[in-house]
Amino acid sequence: MQHNERNLSMVMDFYEMTMSNGYFTNQDQNAKVAFDVFYRKNPDQAGFSIFAGLEQIIEYITNLHFTEDDIAYLREQKLFSEEFLNYLKDFSFQGDVYAFPEGTVMYPNEPILTIIAPLIDAQLIETAVLLEINHQSLIATKARRIVKAAKGRSVSDFGARRAHNMDAAVYGARAAYIGGASGTATVLAGKMFHIPVSGTMAHSWVMYFKDEYTAFEKYAQTYPDATVLLVDTYDVLESGVPNAIRTAKEVLEPMGKRLKGIRLDSGDLAYLSKRARKMLDQAGLNDCKIIVSNSLDEYTITSILDQGGCIDSFGVGERLITSKSEPVFGAVYKIVAVEENGIFQPRIKISENTEKITNPGLKKVYRIYDKEGNAIADLLAKSEQILDFSKPLRYVDPVKPWKNRYFENCSAKELQVPVFQNGRLVYQQPSMDEIADYVRKQLENEIWEEEQRFENPHNHYMDMTPELYEEKMNLLFEARIE
Repeated sequence: MQHNERNLSMVMDFYEMTMSNGYFTNQDQNAKVAFDVFYRKNPDQAGFSIFAGLEQIIEYITNLHFTEDDIAYLREQKLFSEEFLNYLKDFSFQGDVYAFPEGTVMYPNEPILTIIAPLIDAQLIETAVLLEINHQSLIATKARRIVKAAKGRSVSDFGARRAHNMDAAVYGARAAYIGGASGTATVLAGKMFHIPVSGTMAHSWVMYFKDEYTAFEKYAQTYPDATVLLVDTYDVLESGVPNAIRTAKEVLEPMGKRLKGIRLDSGDLAYLSKRARKMLDQAGLNDCKIIVSNSLDEYTITSILDQGGCIDSFGVGERLITSKSEPVFGAVYKIVAVEENGIFQPRIKISENTEKITNPGLKKVYRIYDKEGNAIADLLAKSEQILDFSKPLRYVDPVKPWKNRYFENCSAKELQVPVFQNGRLVYQQPSMDEIADYVRKQLENEIWEEEQRFENPHNHYMDMTPELYEEKMNLLFEARIE
């Protein structure tokens, strides 16, 4: 939560201030504009991503204000007019925001969030909006991949100490939970977001005592109902597991308690877990869980399980909390329309790189479903269009625009929902459990399994109505450079 003692309103690129001052000086601050937030490719060459971070965007916009210290700092830059600085003293966001519900499965090049607002209002929130989406969507997407690789075994976030800073640890844990992690080791994230927290001991606990067994004994006596022992400080099979079994027999069982689990944090996890499982079972500890950690991701987890690793849950650290394999999400914030005489006129960005050409104008995003409820495509339409799915609906595949294509026997759901209207929050924020459940239900019931593959996933179709495609082509033609 954003507090008065930590006002984050100035988390922005400096050009947002220079442009806003320029708009103010030219008396353009009341002109209304529309910006879209979208991204161009899924991380890890995946088939989809997961939208996360909306709650923090809402907090930022709700609390957006400039303190006397902020104004004094800006005055020191000797770039801004006093009139503009006085304007900022009473500033509050007055625009509209539309967004996918948090946890929505999303795809490249569709507007996941749209801002329709006075020019300065829209400009000042750019960086904050992007950093929340880029960070949390990245971690939520990575977490979902890791959870899928675990094949029903629990995955917990162990990444705080490898995160890029304290906020990255806390909000990364939030995003991981949205993506499907069962809990976190980060206490503040647990407190703030009601995420289950877990943790037992580090190697330092074992090394502090005179020997391994004494360390295990003391821990079991302290936490008899939640004893999980770290068994790789010295030697897993020769020392750690035997001492864990001894602790179970000599300390816990006389108390009427059971050893909850052992944890492996190094070595050949597939081999060691199989040997440890056999030893535990032979000792009558069939209910003792094996937890593993140590530089895990979706690929190492898949490999361990393919080798027959006997593992009940995974603690995943730096490769989750930093999305080490691809640590940049890449959402962008682009102007798509400007109001002129009460009508929003489309704008388009053109680039030598065709993937950077934007989709112009105010738009709606629909998810298209077949009769069985499978999400077969997403469709971009002009905002004023009324679509009739009771009969065949023509659409354009922008990759193959010459083909005559129709949606038949399909239904559709509009994806964006109102979040702010005239600066007032109208979105009912779901709980963390509701967001995580929404992710799970989409992937289980709507999204093709072929899109969820790690290797060569099926490309989700991103189509346009003929009217939107024609508008885009006309703008490209009008803006062509000889």
